[in-house]
Amino acid sequence: MKQVQRGFTLIELVMVIVILGVLAAVALPKFVDLKGDAQLASVQGVAGALSSASAINYAGCSLTSQSATTGKCVKVAKCSDLGALLQPSITLGTVCSTTAPYLTADSASTTNGTGVSCTLNYGTGSTCASGGTATFTAIGAAN
Repeated sequence: MKQVQRGFTLIELVMVIVILGVLAAVALPKFVDLKGDAQLASVQGVAGALSSASAINYAGCSLTSQSATTGKCVKVAKCSDLGALLQPSITLGTVCSTTAPYLTADSASTTNGTGVSCTLNYGTGSTCASGGTATFTAIGAAN
């Protein structure tokens, strides 16, 4: 009489465990350092928002002949001035921070319509090593 096999043999179970172990060893390092990727994406998002806010502000200033007007044109003379254009506004400084983006240097854009490249950073750890860097353009307006 034939015996009907029920369940899995020990060797089949061991092979499944080995395969799962190999897959976990390969996949785990990809998920360990998501913090760095998130910080970089955050800095790039803020830089994109600042660049867009600068362009929109310059367009508003062009309509008002470069005169500062509430709701239309805000004076932008340097990179840190762009933080006031965002909603909610942010303060951009040059001091290293591990909790907020900061500028490498607060470059001036003193001529109307002249763009200056600004570098935004995000610090990590106690030594403030760069967790991410992104650049954006600040367009001088209402100067």
